[in-house]
Amino acid sequence: MFDHGYFALRFLDLRLHEGQARWMLGSHCRENLLVTGNRWGKSFISAVKLIHHGLYRPRRLDFDRCGRYRAVVASITQDQANITFDTVVRLARQSELIEPLIADIKRTPFPSLTFGNGATVEARSTQNRGEYLLGNDYDLFIFDEVAFETNPEYVVEEVILMRLADREGKLDLVSTPNGKNWFYRRAREIIEGKRPGYFQSGDSRDNPNISQDYVDERVRYFSEARLKQNIMGEFVDSGGEILKGVYIDHAVSHHPGGLTKEYNAEKKYITGWDLARKRTATVGITVEVSGMSARIVALERLKMFDWQVTLEKIRARQTLYPGQLVIDATGLGDVIVEQLADYHPLPVIFTAAVKAELLTNVELFHAREKVVYERWQLPDGQGKTWSLEDELRGARWDDNYECDALMALALALWPLRRKSQPDIAPRVGRI
Repeated sequence: MFDHGYFALRFLDLRLHEGQARWMLGSHCRENLLVTGNRWGKSFISAVKLIHHGLYRPRRLDFDRCGRYRAVVASITQDQANITFDTVVRLARQSELIEPLIADIKRTPFPSLTFGNGATVEARSTQNRGEYLLGNDYDLFIFDEVAFETNPEYVVEEVILMRLADREGKLDLVSTPNGKNWFYRRAREIIEGKRPGYFQSGDSRDNPNISQDYVDERVRYFSEARLKQNIMGEFVDSGGEILKGVYIDHAVSHHPGGLTKEYNAEKKYITGWDLARKRTATVGITVEVSGMSARIVALERLKMFDWQVTLEKIRARQTLYPGQLVIDATGLGDVIVEQLADYHPLPVIFTAAVKAELLTNVELFHAREKVVYERWQLPDGQGKTWSLEDELRGARWDDNYECDALMALALALWPLRRKSQPDIAPRVGRI
């Protein structure tokens, strides 16, 4: 049952490459994560695994009461999921041993293959935040190209994992990298032992069935970042980020965990508030200053609150952490500044030039390794979770209109800028 190399060779007339064989052998945890370069054979080995599990139905016998064994490959589009499903059908039909075991193949309302033992292999879409998966339950769920899902945390945590609960099903997260996004963070949690699971990476050159001359040519012409992401299957910055991934990695990993966040009269505190616009949130960040270094000690994110509530929140923070107050005074923000005159706030109006300088100063603090923070996570409505780390990783010079926490941090660090020293030139595309 677990000699997958023999299964592939004997039943499917396939010889897996070393990385694929290792994945089949090792990916039996509750959660398994595979990240590889292009053309490594992710969809192919997923198809082999779906056939294998459909025939052997590897689960505890007491879960047979849940009905037939169900395995599914899902992706960001139905077309993408169909790539793996079509490979399942092709491999099963060309096998003299497996083809007679196929009981039925359907294409509507979604692709489905049923074996004679009742087990099914399906292909579904995760579009509309996993809407088409609701009401189902599965024994094996393979999420292909998860790194390109727009709502990965909600789809995985709130939808997919609950589809596996009845049967103690297994989840495979399979993808090529796409910057340092949620998929990257999930991989780090498994690698660092913070989350149980199996992790494996793969280089496109592991696959002997693709043209090595063609790959070698790509290697010669690719930039280092493209080489690492598209060939080596490594997580790299996608380009255009305000903060490099290594900067954020350092800020998070060097946070002095366990230290108190209570007010210390011997410390200096600065609080920055970015005020909400129509589609954004009001965010207040307080940093504790030691010399020229800063540590985030308080973070609050408000949505759908009126100005009076915002004023009360700001006053409460100043009571908890007395110190300098910096406020976004753009538009109606000047009204808030006036109402808080007793705290002598520093107003900052977000012109294009000022915003560029604010963001450049944040980048400079990260580059100098002078700022640290936790992995702040807060509820964000409708089952979502907002993450400071995700926002900072996703903020780009040409797309930062909804980066409220980033701007609040920029305001909190603004009074610490060294005006006498040259700054990094702003890399501004569109602000």
